Amino acid sequence: MPAFIVFFLILVLIPQDYLFAEESLLRIANIQNSLRDKPLGERIAYWAESFIGKPYDTDPLGEYVRKEVIVADERMDCMYHTFRSVELALSTTPEDAIKEALRLRFFTKGIFKDGKVINYEDRYQYGEDMIDSGKWGNEITSDLGKVIEIKGSRGKEKVSILLKEKATKSDTLKKFKDGDIIFFIKDPDKRVVGEIVGHIGIVKLEDSIPYLIHASGAKDGKNKRSDAGTVRKVRFPDYLKDMRFAGIRVVRF
Repeated sequence: MPAFIVFFLILVLIPQDYLFAEESLLRIANIQNSLRDKPLGERIAYWAESFIGKPYDTDPLGEYVRKEVIVADERMDCMYHTFRSVELALSTTPEDAIKEALRLRFFTKGIFKDGKVINYEDRYQYGEDMIDSGKWGNEITSDLGKVIEIKGSRGKEKVSILLKEKATKSDTLKKFKDGDIIFFIKDPDKRVVGEIVGHIGIVKLEDSIPYLIHASGAKDGKNKRSDAGTVRKVRFPDYLKDMRFAGIRVVRF
């Protein structure tokens, strides 16, 4: 397909209010092309890091769902940040990233009509459903260390997790790779609506140390940071020590 036709289709599919603030569509496409030969994990980590500093989306429904759009990059929650990072990494053009979004964000498949997504009720609303779908890579939790079973919910009697204490061990930390997606598991007593996953982030290695890139709105407690309420990057071992979750589950493409 000629480049000018692809560009026209992109302009039709993506409302202009929701394009990258700093980068034109052509720049996004150029970056995707430059990353084409990189391993997928590195591409996922790259795009995750590219969103650092983006404000946190405080809409409990999600701004992208509220507006029935695919691209809403001005603000991000942890699920949308994961969606976009992976979709851009898996694709070679911004248009292909939209196709990946329609494939990945839904139990079945997203339907795009007249510039809007018309079936967001079919979307993944819970992180655990992303893991169990098989669309979001292979679960590698048990490869990282000894897992235990804790109480499940939402139709699951049990769920296997790597406990916080196990995840912080040096031999476990050495096993993480670029682009690993971390799902943080809530203590059964702290679940509000039966949700098992309470947060999601993406790994990027720097000098063999895993860092966590994630969108978080936390602004209190130990997290009184100037960049709270944004997408940010933190040393994963430090995050594990202070986190409020019982443990983790991990997937890898």
